[in-house]
Amino acid sequence: MKKSKFSDSQILSILKQHEAGIPVTELAREHGVSSALIYQWRSKYGGMDASLVKEMKELRAENARLKKMYAEERLKAEIRQEALEGKY
Repeated sequence: MKKSKFSDSQILSILKQHEAGIPVTELAREHGVSSALIYQWRSKYGGMDASLVKEMKELRAENARLKKMYAEERLKAEIRQEALEGKY
């Protein structure tokens, strides 16, 4: 996945400007992004503050780590099961 050139705090400040009444087209032109990207940000980060964004990123990272752990353990269990059945 491509890394954004904007940090979370920058995205939140752009969305705050939009909430203050600045049109999306003007914000897009000012920051060099498409208006569709601003709407994507709004759907993803709308109503969040910096602490919620940080917590969301931490939870996603933990979830990815747990999924990886589960996949590794599941693979080990399948290998053990095949060895016990004599398929090795």
